[in-house]
Amino acid sequence: MSGRLSGKTALVTGGASGFGAGIARTFAKEGARVLIADVNLDGAHSIAEQINGIAAQADVTLSDDWTALHTLVAQHWGPHLDILVNNAGITHLPAPMETITEDDFDRVLAVNAKSVYLSARTFVPDMKAAGTGAILNIASTAGVSPRPHLNWYNASKGWMITATKAMAVELAPFGVRVNCLNPVAGDTPLLASFMGEDTPEMRAKFLATIPLGRFSTPQDMGNAAAFLCSPEASMITGVALEVDGGRCI
Repeated sequence: MSGRLSGKTALVTGGASGFGAGIARTFAKEGARVLIADVNLDGAHSIAEQINGIAAQADVTLSDDWTALHTLVAQHWGPHLDILVNNAGITHLPAPMETITEDDFDRVLAVNAKSVYLSARTFVPDMKAAGTGAILNIASTAGVSPRPHLNWYNASKGWMITATKAMAVELAPFGVRVNCLNPVAGDTPLLASFMGEDTPEMRAKFLATIPLGRFSTPQDMGNAAAFLCSPEASMITGVALEVDGGRCI
């Protein structure tokens, strides 16, 4: 690795597994100090031990948990966080839009959308004061090219893409960059939820929509995230980068 994130501090939500773990591992290999926040504390500790990072249990839908993360960052690294990755996300099971329960709708929007608002309210003031920072939101190709029966998940990721662009415009004068990644489905804990059932037939159906013929991997996401959050991308903000093997062409 190039050490492109040497000396940087980074918070990755949902970092105990899947894409978040891949991002955390790659950041650490690139020289960053990483805080992994996840509802699964054991999983967060496992990844943190592998990368000499810090683990914290956090529900990204709760303001108090964000305040606790801010306090933890200050205790370990001082008043400024260099990189914030909003990776935590969930979906509802595939079903006709009108059959999704209100509780499931509220939960999807809280984890996928409200969390971005809470993260900004918590860490943006410090980034503005420092005159630098990088925020990366993990959206989805679902926000660009929606699949049927995942309607409210699709909508939450479309919201995240628009929020990324709006945040980028507002924060650019303060030296803070905001981008997002749009992965296609990966072999992560969410895959079975997207498909409804994890069978060879369903996997083949999904793969048939991806021109490069494979799922996104945690390493794919880590590579893209490390670039967008590094000084090499200092002129890039407001971008929704598709890491999708051509799915959205």
